[in-house]
Parts: sequence; structure tokens; C-alpha cells
Amino acid sequence: MEIKIYYEDTDCGGVVYYGNYLKYFERARTEYLEERGLSVAGLMTEGTVFVVVHAELDYRSPARYGDWLVVETVVSGMTPASLTFSHVIRERESRRVVVEGSARLAATDGNGKVKRLDKAMICVLR
Repeated sequence: MEIKIYYEDTDCGGVVYYGNYLKYFERARTEYLEERGLSVAGLMTEGTVFVVVHAELDYRSPARYGDWLVVETVVSGMTPASLTFSHVIRERESRRVVVEGSARLAATDGNGKVKRLDKAMICVLR
């Protein structure tokens, strides 16, 4: 997934505000699922709501206003009730790594109770 960096994405130092990378990860996860026919809205309607239970980021180099970033996303782990997504964000032209990170999401029933992943979903994501 590609992201163009706008002025609103930057901090007073002119670089992308660190918290925005979590938003970019979220967008990339949504795109990843939807490209595989798994609508986040549809999953919610069917009673599966994902919640982030762990996230980590390693900042490698700054991104700045006007840059284009590419977010690479894979499912790097799966348990009966959770998915771990790994992300690498690169500057599009130079391919330099800007941020690396991951997020583990637990499947819940929408009321906070953990539930097992649907078998069909597991098949799609493997």
C-alpha cells in the first residue's frame, strides 16, 4: 500500500509524527484483509471484532512531507484466536527502510470476549 505524506502528517521538526505509523499499519492491515476478500465491516457484522493487544515499532530513518511511502504487510503469526501482522515501511523511490514493526490482534465477539478465528479465515490467510 502506498501513502503520500502530507503536511498534517508531520511534526514541528518536519518529519512524520511517530504515532502516525500506527495509523499506517492499521490501514495496511485493512487493505491486506480486504484484498483477500475479508471485509473488516463484514467481519464486525458477523460478530468478529479485532483488537490490538500488542504493537511495536522500530524507527529506522525519517520520512518527510512530500515523501511517498510503501507499506509491506504480511501475516507473520497465527494462533487459534489471534493474528500477528508484520510491517515494513519504505520510502518508495530509494527503498530505504523508514519503520519496521508488528501488531498482534485478538479476535473478540465485540463485547471483549476472545473467540477463535473462523476456519475459513484461517484458510484464506495461510
